[in-house]
Amino acid sequence: MTARIEPFGVLPNGGAVERIEVRRSGVAVDILTYGGTVASIGVPDGSGGDIDIVVGFDGLDGWLHDPQYFGSLIGRVANRIAGGRFPFDGRTVEVDRGGGEHQLHGGPGGFDTVIWDAEPFTDAHGSGVRLSHSSPDGDQGFPGALSATVTYTLDDEAGLTIDYEAETDAPTVVNLTNHTYFDLDGTGSVLDHLVQIDASSFLPVGAGTIPTGEIRPVDGTVFDFRSPHRVGDRLFDDDPQLRMADGYDHCWVIDGEPGRLRPGARVSTARRWMTMETTQPGVQFYSGNGIRSRVVRDGRTLGRHGGMCLETQHFPDSPNHPSFPSIRLDPGEVYRETTRFRFGWVED
Repeated sequence: MTARIEPFGVLPNGGAVERIEVRRSGVAVDILTYGGTVASIGVPDGSGGDIDIVVGFDGLDGWLHDPQYFGSLIGRVANRIAGGRFPFDGRTVEVDRGGGEHQLHGGPGGFDTVIWDAEPFTDAHGSGVRLSHSSPDGDQGFPGALSATVTYTLDDEAGLTIDYEAETDAPTVVNLTNHTYFDLDGTGSVLDHLVQIDASSFLPVGAGTIPTGEIRPVDGTVFDFRSPHRVGDRLFDDDPQLRMADGYDHCWVIDGEPGRLRPGARVSTARRWMTMETTQPGVQFYSGNGIRSRVVRDGRTLGRHGGMCLETQHFPDSPNHPSFPSIRLDPGEVYRETTRFRFGWVED
């Protein structure tokens, strides 16, 4: 089927926001042009109805006034850049920190705050929407004009694929991701979700949740998710790294060859499950430590650990760590990354 487009609201500057609804194989996905946001993912509840497995809001105001990036596309550079600066081609690039000590998720005017151009489609691979955005030279302090395209495709296997592409007219850096918060049972807590991450190592962090540069094996640590563990099993252990980030908010180094689509994670509850595959070298597993009490969709109150994120990406603060995989993009090159989520449920 083709996607259905409808108005969703108007920004304070007059920009019109649309919602694109895509239905296929029993799954319904809503994408907002504001921030390229995954607003909802509805899957069968096993009893003839649907359940929304992501955290979102009833209207646009929720996204405009919430600092948590619920479902948003993140760019130009996902995660943190220490001190809002990095060395680049013999100079120091200063990026917008928004009044903070570090830049987070592309800055206060990042890709999560813009209206993306939308082109719905149906092809042999599925139905979805192709979003595009042009970021001018100097946007949030980043060099070069960047053209970004993000394609969401819903297929007949209950899979949602996110394809990222970008090109530049001058040397720059780019690291795109999506910041959807999942809650597979819609209970407002993910502490009982079973999580498996296909990673033998992770990145320890220091102050400001900035990676130290070390790549540490997960063996014998609370970061070993190579077999399934409940989110809450070890979340409150007296571990220095958990204290540093107030829970899980770290990047895991996914096993296998970056650039190839390979297993990254699996999340499950008694009633439903989700798998994640990606070409990216890492995944930021965030256990929703910073969620503060708020009203979300359908009047439900959400609190701490009310959702969890699997943000596939290159490593945080990469421009300041030459040993990390590079996020440099030069003219004539095309940045390409893919992440695929697949959803399943138990029928009564």
